[in-house]
Amino acid sequence: MMQHTIDKISKLVSFDTVSTKSNLALLDYIQSDLNRWQIECHRIYNYEKTKANLYATIGPKVSGGVVLSGHTDVVPVDNQVWSTPPFKLVEDSGRLYGRGAVDMKSFVAIALSLVPEMISANLKRPIHLALSYDEEPGCLGAPDMIDEMVRTLPQIDAVVVGEPTEMKVAGSHKGVHSAYTHFSGLEAHSSQTHLGVSAVHYAARLMAEMDHISRGLEFEAVKGLHMDPPHSTLNMGVVNGGIASNIVAGDCTFSWDFRYLPNQDPDGILQKIQMKADQLEAEMRSKHPQASIKFERTHIPCLRAKTDSKAVELCLQLTGENSICAVPYGTEAGQFQERGYSTVVCGPGSIRQAHKPNEYIEIEQVEAGIAFVRNLIRRQSL
Repeated sequence: MMQHTIDKISKLVSFDTVSTKSNLALLDYIQSDLNRWQIECHRIYNYEKTKANLYATIGPKVSGGVVLSGHTDVVPVDNQVWSTPPFKLVEDSGRLYGRGAVDMKSFVAIALSLVPEMISANLKRPIHLALSYDEEPGCLGAPDMIDEMVRTLPQIDAVVVGEPTEMKVAGSHKGVHSAYTHFSGLEAHSSQTHLGVSAVHYAARLMAEMDHISRGLEFEAVKGLHMDPPHSTLNMGVVNGGIASNIVAGDCTFSWDFRYLPNQDPDGILQKIQMKADQLEAEMRSKHPQASIKFERTHIPCLRAKTDSKAVELCLQLTGENSICAVPYGTEAGQFQERGYSTVVCGPGSIRQAHKPNEYIEIEQVEAGIAFVRNLIRRQSL
């Protein structure tokens, strides 16, 4: 069984599904695999028909189902130095290396490799597979799929989002507000700065304010919160601006994300950022009426811990864990929860290996993931 699962991981890793590219070839492979077992698949495409979500049901179409959810896209490998080809799975010293090996194609491959066992188990309640696109850029693809699942599927007991938690049961995670911020100023010769409006200078002033806010968040840690770090965070990730050192920059962009605790109202921090931007924009426009600061925003809702969570209870039983944890990263779990599903994050591997060169998953974590899904199959067969 293990080799069969590794072969499945290898096949999924071989598809270059970086978020800027299509995932349709990967879905064709998965759908062909499922169709061999007469499993009906449903696709929900993006507007351009270049990407799609896919969900499928194994077992009877009755209430009490459990969803195994994963995303099909991966982060880029550009400018990363890899010791192995990123889109070829390499096994070495008990580890499987490859882009997406831990985040999160191994979880998807485990579920697919156990479909024959699901079929032969004569499930009394179904196991649903839910595979999304564009999770990495901001959980953009899943909402349309979730909406259709709500409309078309019988009542579901639990959703398990298989992001890497080392098979620990995560009942909550931070929410994420992200933005791409564009400053439009006025170019001029750098010897006559008074005739221009530097987009770079004004962007730097907003970033300085955000850095001040970020450092303040470190003093708002919540004691007893099992999350690393136990406070909200604000990060500025990419900055681009100007075309030459002797030109007042006409344009500057930077991207940032604000990751907030599940029990925190994020609006206060967002309002501080917006107020500073409004102040800077007014100053820019006093010099050049067409100057502007514009935000393109995305939001990943937090996963909030529930005391009566069916998903938590289920996963504690399936893993043998005695307690739940919290994770600092965002997932699609909050989107499932917002639509009324009891949801948890639980999957093989460590998030510490995700998004890095030489990404890997420990084979023993794959084994733990297989044991988890097999326990689920037994539970759904009773």
